[in-house]
Amino acid sequence: IGIYVLFSFSSMITTFLSSIILFMICLNASKKLHNAAAKNILHVPMSYIDTTPIGTIINRFSKDIDILDNELPMNFIFSLNQGFTIFGILIMAIIYLPWFAIAVPFLFFMFITVIDIYQTTGREVKRLESVQRSFVVNNFQEVMSGLDTISMFKMEEMFVYKNDFTTDKQNEATIVFQGLQAWSTIWIMLLAVCFTIMICIMCVCGVFSIGAAATGVLLNYIIELSSGLRNLLRETTELENFMNSTERVANYADELEQEGTYKDQATDPGDQWPSHPSIKFEGVCMRYRKNLPLILKNLTFEVEAGEKIGICGKTGCGKSSTVASLFRITEIEQGKIIIDGVDISKLGLYNLRKKISIIPQESILFKTTIRSNLDPFNNYSDDELWETLVNSGAIEADELEKVKKQKFPEDAETAHKFHLYRQVEEDGKNFSLGEKQLLGLSRAVVKKSKVLVLDEATSSVDYETDAKIQRKIKENFGKDTTILTIAHRLKTIIDYDKVLVLDAGEVKEFDKPYTLFKQKDSIFRGLCEKAKIMDSDFENL
Repeated sequence: IGIYVLFSFSSMITTFLSSIILFMICLNASKKLHNAAAKNILHVPMSYIDTTPIGTIINRFSKDIDILDNELPMNFIFSLNQGFTIFGILIMAIIYLPWFAIAVPFLFFMFITVIDIYQTTGREVKRLESVQRSFVVNNFQEVMSGLDTISMFKMEEMFVYKNDFTTDKQNEATIVFQGLQAWSTIWIMLLAVCFTIMICIMCVCGVFSIGAAATGVLLNYIIELSSGLRNLLRETTELENFMNSTERVANYADELEQEGTYKDQATDPGDQWPSHPSIKFEGVCMRYRKNLPLILKNLTFEVEAGEKIGICGKTGCGKSSTVASLFRITEIEQGKIIIDGVDISKLGLYNLRKKISIIPQESILFKTTIRSNLDPFNNYSDDELWETLVNSGAIEADELEKVKKQKFPEDAETAHKFHLYRQVEEDGKNFSLGEKQLLGLSRAVVKKSKVLVLDEATSSVDYETDAKIQRKIKENFGKDTTILTIAHRLKTIIDYDKVLVLDAGEVKEFDKPYTLFKQKDSIFRGLCEKAKIMDSDFENL
């Protein structure tokens, strides 16, 4: 009895230790794959995001990672246990009945045949199921982000139908896989029953001198062979199917196309760059993706340090593309962009982008405090951020001391809307468009960048907020700051130093606003006439 107790405790301890070690190895591997995939997806070119459904990306970091973290390690341990159990049963049968060794190769061959058919089909069915699941997730994400629009146009039935259709397509693959499992179970059980009958005949016919007790033990374990083979088939097949998820995550971790170098110390121009923020485009050509037409065609112009340039033109003329190439969101195909004598294509993306500020058409806010939205890397003190909110017009100067004394979360209901520690909801839903633009302006002011880009920053706000933002920009960004403004309202740029008029990705006009306006055949004059801008508007500047 002592020996059996020793074996039982030894088995329990070794099983526990082996499970812990295997889980740690699997989880560590999953963590490395996840971190590598997350890092790569954050540094892919924008063309990849534009062409990949968001549901596909979410599926990689939800279901696939869940399989790597939970199901794959457990399945791997079960597969090993079943494999060793079957191996032990076969060894015991051969010890009691040596002739049974002749049947083992046939058992192995038939099992491999069934598992090959099952796994070959199951692998593709599982891959199809994963693909169809991405469509389900993508459709759900689209519906959740567009609920207001769907309700307004009364298109609920269409999206319900689309959801049913994509779910049915996923279920088709699931049902096929379940049928495949039933087929394999029948064949494995038939195989195990055949060998059980063979063992019974060999024991009953007295071919070998085997006692009744030994016969009972042997038959008991041989009968377990049926469930053991079935479980081994299921576990090994699921293990291979789960490796589809590993393959998909590994694809993100190793094979995604990446942007340019993020940080490059060798080409870092230093903290003082750009001290003379001139911008020069030399023959810049750019397309968003391969096989698409050129958006910018031999774009050439020069902006002197401290100049304020308005960029205008018809829809699709290349205004936003010019900004995208300046930030290297999309890499140019040929030509150069030079800021303060430095070719920006040689810089790391971090070194470049931290020196340029942008106020986009709709400022993006993250679900955190206003402080973290203004200073995500904690580079500035609270006093500097309070001053920034005052300078941007979010908080009046005479209210600042009162606002500072308000505490969160105790005074959340009565505190100022732009208190540093007020929580921002997802996508900034608790702020209006104008308020989000003021926070976007504050974010630009705190960086004190020498190059500022306004990408139609006031197109979504009323004229009063527009005037306020324009006034604050003039107050906070002086003559040592170069400003590029994509103009939605031409009145905001008629007092700029120069206006750049683009058409089909080419420079058509580049001169002082009033000079262009006085030319009767100029494109800029035509745009001004449509915007009802007259000579008197220039005279009032």
